[in-house]
Amino acid sequence: MKRVLVIDDDGGVRESFRAALEDAGYQVSTAENGVSGIESAQAERPDLVFLDLKMPGLSGVDTLKQLQDTCPRTPVYVVTGFYGEFIAPLRELQSRGVDFNLARKPLTATEIKAIAAGRIGMVGPLPVGGDGWTTVPSVHS
Repeated sequence: MKRVLVIDDDGGVRESFRAALEDAGYQVSTAENGVSGIESAQAERPDLVFLDLKMPGLSGVDTLKQLQDTCPRTPVYVVTGFYGEFIAPLRELQSRGVDFNLARKPLTATEIKAIAAGRIGMVGPLPVGGDGWTTVPSVHS
């Protein structure tokens, strides 16, 4: 089963991501801060990480740096409503070869599932539309 790690200091956001991803068949772990997220990634490497940037303590930018060292091949999706505040450090990370994607909060359950499916593949059977044809979510990075 594909494992997704959600790191966000907002409990409501963590649970929204958990509900959407578990509904799609993924195994989900959550962490309320960067330190706990890194510990979780070290204990069991995730297939995908959703990471908030604006968190108390270890920032999302610093968490991203450490995740790069812990699990360099794991895709990270930075999800934030505060992109403008972090543009300079994110560009600096990109210039050093740190790979991540960026999405602006809020995300719908459909968007969360589409991102996961696009990055690590779908889990379980493909959804079938009312006309009997299989539908695959599109992903816009």
